[in-house]
Amino acid sequence: MKKVHNFNAGPCVLPQEAIDAAIEALKDFSSTGMSVIEISHRTKEWEAVMDECRSLWKELLNIPDTHEVLMLGGGASMGFLYAIMNFFEKKAAYLETGVWAKKALKEAKGIAQTCGGEAVAVASSADKTYCYIPKDYTIPTDADYFHITTNNTIYGTEIRYDIDSPVPLIADMSSDILSRPVDVSKYALIYGGAQKNVGPAGVTFAIVRKDALGKVSHYIPTMLNFQTHIDGGSMFNTPPVFPIFVMKETLKWLKKMGGVEAINKINVKKAQMLYDEIDRNPLFVGTAAKEDRSIMNVCFVMAPGHEELQDEFLAFAKSKGMVGIKGHRSVGGFRASLYNACPVESVEALIACMQEFEQLHK
Repeated sequence: MKKVHNFNAGPCVLPQEAIDAAIEALKDFSSTGMSVIEISHRTKEWEAVMDECRSLWKELLNIPDTHEVLMLGGGASMGFLYAIMNFFEKKAAYLETGVWAKKALKEAKGIAQTCGGEAVAVASSADKTYCYIPKDYTIPTDADYFHITTNNTIYGTEIRYDIDSPVPLIADMSSDILSRPVDVSKYALIYGGAQKNVGPAGVTFAIVRKDALGKVSHYIPTMLNFQTHIDGGSMFNTPPVFPIFVMKETLKWLKKMGGVEAINKINVKKAQMLYDEIDRNPLFVGTAAKEDRSIMNVCFVMAPGHEELQDEFLAFAKSKGMVGIKGHRSVGGFRASLYNACPVESVEALIACMQEFEQLHK
């Protein structure tokens, strides 16, 4: 198979061990004589997968018994609605730090208007194209919850700490979950799509504080009610079986790597290596405020005076085996996604590519 360096933002690079296990399960799942994609989710073999996957989540993130782990469909965009329907009563507060945070706020405003309440942005970094994380803001104490998007995949910023919130804290952690330690006890809800750090597209994780539920007065549609899925063990309806299997294998790989604290050290190292090269190389410049730089999505552009080299560098990088470094279509430039399974060797290869390109244009 052709060797490439995968920097795709999602779906993204996965551990080879997880891919290999998935291939075998597609042929014969747990010696059942059936493929994992045709097994009934009501069998003891599949229930064992669900139990192991849930257990790995709890172990890797030190999830307390106050919280339940759910594996659902719908993606993080459905998560926007899960948050609103289960926690919104009269007022929701949002931190607007990028495209996905803005979309989450839009959904909240729509539901709030219907219910006669309000959804507000307590702060926004839209004034500078989301290149920083707002700092000086006050979380309204009369809000039902405060929603944050911890990592900004498009603009390359990240909230790398657990906010102390006077109201229930909700976080979309689609693109940095399990990349660093998190104090789960501080959150009423953590949710996200799996296709960055914990598996392929098709399954959504949710970590829900159980005693935060059941406090809204409006009707919650059955499929959007977290209690439905807690009571059903994430199998109220047929779960996304294959993505959950790959998630389980990815979590097993992470545990083998030493867990979240160990992978965080590797992630910090990878990001620092690449940011150091961006800051050193006269052809490139980073786009995010240095104090808010993401370790998951490194965003950069050609330096002023070298903008005409963008397409040439993309072609050059592709010839060197770099895949997925083109920036999001809404902003252009470049983006290297350094998720958990991205090896240090790939970052080293990208740096060498940038340095070689520099030599060609001296």
